[in-house]
Amino acid sequence: MSHIHAMSYYLGAFVDELARGGVQDVVISPGSRSTPLALLLAEHTSIQSYLHVDERSAAFFALGIAKAKKRPVALLCTSGTAAANYFPAVAESYHSRVPLLVLTADRPHELRDVGAPQAMNQMNLFGSFAKTFIEMALPEEKLCSYARATATRAIATAAHAPAGPIHVNFPLREPLLPDLTLPDLWDRGSRSFAYTLVNEGVRHVDEIALSQLYGKLLEAENGLIIVGDNNNDELAWAVTLLAERLQYPVLADPLSGLRSGSHDTSYVLDCYDTFLRTSALQNKKPDVVIRLGAMPVSKALTQYLKKHDDAWQIVVDPGAGWRDPALTASQMVYMDEVAFCRALAGTKKAETVWIQTWRHINAFTKQHLQTVQTYDEMFEGRVITDMMQILPEYATLFVSNSMPVRDADTFAFTNEKNITIAANRGINGIDGIISTALGMSTVQKPLVLITGDLAFYHDMNGLLAAKLYGLHAIIVVVNNDGGGIFSFLPQYGEKKHFEALFGTPLGLDYAHAAAMYGATFERPSSWEEFAVAIQSGLANEGLHIVEIRTDREENLRMHRALWHKISEAIEAEYGHEG
Repeated sequence: MSHIHAMSYYLGAFVDELARGGVQDVVISPGSRSTPLALLLAEHTSIQSYLHVDERSAAFFALGIAKAKKRPVALLCTSGTAAANYFPAVAESYHSRVPLLVLTADRPHELRDVGAPQAMNQMNLFGSFAKTFIEMALPEEKLCSYARATATRAIATAAHAPAGPIHVNFPLREPLLPDLTLPDLWDRGSRSFAYTLVNEGVRHVDEIALSQLYGKLLEAENGLIIVGDNNNDELAWAVTLLAERLQYPVLADPLSGLRSGSHDTSYVLDCYDTFLRTSALQNKKPDVVIRLGAMPVSKALTQYLKKHDDAWQIVVDPGAGWRDPALTASQMVYMDEVAFCRALAGTKKAETVWIQTWRHINAFTKQHLQTVQTYDEMFEGRVITDMMQILPEYATLFVSNSMPVRDADTFAFTNEKNITIAANRGINGIDGIISTALGMSTVQKPLVLITGDLAFYHDMNGLLAAKLYGLHAIIVVVNNDGGGIFSFLPQYGEKKHFEALFGTPLGLDYAHAAAMYGATFERPSSWEEFAVAIQSGLANEGLHIVEIRTDREENLRMHRALWHKISEAIEAEYGHEG
């Protein structure tokens, strides 16, 4: 059999098994060595292929699709530095537990380390950030079953908790053009179902350990439940049931999925990042803390947990990780989070002073925070409050790192709209924000991204996907001409070099970027104009960029003034309580 036919059958078997295993999408970047895989992936009718020229943006775009679908998405690039450009997204995938299949073409073994063009060492390229590295055998027709088994293994490993990226490296010899006319191209080594069925159970803890834990929770009147970013759609209902039975307040991160939906939100607190800045609340000691999901955004909450490290702090993790950056965990429970909540949701306790106090303080704080909706100035916090009011049911709000995600923590209040709030909090970087959001927009509609001007600039290449595929999304650029987050950090005191090293004003007019990528562009000067621009973007297909101009110094002053006012009010109202 010719080399071309052997390669076509071998790689065709791998691609077909990806489809049989549930991979629906692949993001491809152009290149020569990856030609056979690219053509076969594009040819397969069960796989949607996207082209993205910039590998860094391509990888984040795939990450966004995988975040939205909660299933593995494939990436493909040629050999050389193309694969290295995947690194930021692979690291984010690993730490945010999003499944990716990273497929890299490579030079065959005889062309490695001999000065061949576009060749570098791709073995274990992503190091500890890839859950598994697989070096594929060179194509042979008799290895079609091996190709299918490896595809099945890669999919299962990527999706297995904790989900993450798998790197599969393909050494390929020329000629590289596959024969797409072979009548049985997709059939070699196939079975009537997936080549290998993989069944994964739900993690449980033995009954004795759960019984002991339940007894501890029954005795602990002053408890808290903290929920961070997670990938479980059923968790909101299970957590709120547990909270109602234990009479514990739920401190819900904006990415937790608990702040918006039809579940019971009467136990959900959404203003803790503000009120935990006060001594009145920092001194309110819990007996027990239950943590579910990733570590929340709030620094005030982290400081609160560190202050009360003598409380019994339980971290529940179905991925058997070690999510404890505050180093305060007393007990790790490696168990499915929903199963944990249901197992411990026993007899309902009587309402306590503890739960009443936390609810009252949250409501009191929210009343003060909502005053930002009366501000005429272009205050960055109001971007969130107005957006949450404008967005329709089942919309997705993607918030960039640095200030937008923190403003979401402060100003995204509970509601019944089932709005998904998403972000890249695995590494907390600003790279790939546009691409990730646009990747999610292929699945979740409508989608609005709120990003700072530096994060927007950092991933402008990501706008290409919206132009190529006619994606519908709104990007709100909060433009304070620099890195607004640094004004809230100690570096702000170093005035001599602050602007050059941290403020980094760019002075760019992003209207030109909008024109280049075929997007509409609006720069509203009032909140009324802002609402009209967002409504127009929601009603019309395509990419819409809305820029809000703010002043970094004024934004800092307004944030601090608001926090100070609320802190004084809380201290006056609740400072006498223990």
